[in-house]
Amino acid sequence: MDTGQPQASIMKNIFEGVVSFLPDWLQIPILCLIVLLVVLGWIASIRGKLARRRAARSPQPVAAPPAGGGSGADFLGPYAPPAQQPAGPSG
Repeated sequence: MDTGQPQASIMKNIFEGVVSFLPDWLQIPILCLIVLLVVLGWIASIRGKLARRRAARSPQPVAAPPAGGGSGADFLGPYAPPAQQPAGPSG
């Protein structure tokens, strides 16, 4: 069913209905909070994009494990094979 109006006008009508339902003294603060949230979200997304770009341009070297620190293969837990006894003279 085509009413001749674009879909955006339906959302506009809903938004205007909700805003007009609010008391007069509350309409402007609520609208300001909505605008503030949109702007803060926009700023956060820009900061994230800049941080990703900055990280991609200056990659940090992977730090070597400290001496004697071992690796993940040294800590197999219950999946480790049983320890073998050193082969030596048995007495």
